[in-house]
Amino acid sequence: MTENVKVIAQNKKARFNYTIEDSYECGIALEGSEVKSVKDGKISLADAFAEIVNGEVWVRNFHISEYSFSSIFNHDPDRKKKLLLHKEEIKRLQRKVDEKGYTLVPLDVYLKKGRVKLTLGICKGKKLYDKRETIKQRDLDRDMARDFRKSLE
Repeated sequence: MTENVKVIAQNKKARFNYTIEDSYECGIALEGSEVKSVKDGKISLADAFAEIVNGEVWVRNFHISEYSFSSIFNHDPDRKKKLLLHKEEIKRLQRKVDEKGYTLVPLDVYLKKGRVKLTLGICKGKKLYDKRETIKQRDLDRDMARDFRKSLE
């Protein structure tokens, strides 16, 4: 990502459970109090997923907590949110999702030039042995970094 970008949240669970084939930057249609909550970092996208309905992309299970300083007319924290993409991108996503095993998962949420953006990944689920391999590789990298730090001392 470029400069002027402030990452608010990342979906680390998605990066562990899925292999990411491709990713798209999307805008999100939010209400005013939702934007303020996102800027405060009061969001959860651990179980979030996207689906295409009638040529529109919607995110579900993307929880944005209520803004504490707003009035009684606050937003619903668990409502589905519309993603803003071009028609060609939506068609491309639809073709990919129609293939067996692919799903749309939000990877991270960030601010870019004051606007809330979301990175949507086209993902395929990992098998158990792939997850074990990821854990093994992460442990090896951690051990190498530890040995390198000790050799510098």
